[in-house]
Amino acid sequence: MEDFRRILVVSRMTTYCQEAVHCGVSLARKYGAELFLIHAIHNPFGLEGWNLPVVSLEKEYEKITREAKADLDRILERERSNGLPVAELIRKGEPTKEILKAVEELKIDLLIMLSHEEWRLEHFLFGRSNEEIVRKMPCSVLLVKKEPQSVKW
Repeated sequence: MEDFRRILVVSRMTTYCQEAVHCGVSLARKYGAELFLIHAIHNPFGLEGWNLPVVSLEKEYEKITREAKADLDRILERERSNGLPVAELIRKGEPTKEILKAVEELKIDLLIMLSHEEWRLEHFLFGRSNEEIVRKMPCSVLLVKKEPQSVKW
């Protein structure tokens, strides 16, 4: 296995992405790598052709992203205070294209992202497709499974 020098973690602006961030932090520490976190913001409500009232969905989207960003900021601040340099990238546009651009610009060795399939609503709101991203990446990709929720009977 090669040493990873530049690691990029994809943030989906959901609470589940914290597991991918923790994985990125762990590997960055192990390899002494530079760590980058990308938020590729896809605003589905800015699309032309909307003729349905989607105000409540748009407000929910904004609330979800605000809360997730606050959680991620707490994690990153703790890691920065422990001496791990973390660069945060915020890109607006179609997520697959923005992630690919960042990988190429930063010469990323390893891309880390969640492995779970998105729900239809999450896919609509956050615009991610793991399959498309994995196929197009010129670097290694690590898919992180979110911990299964315990089932209560």
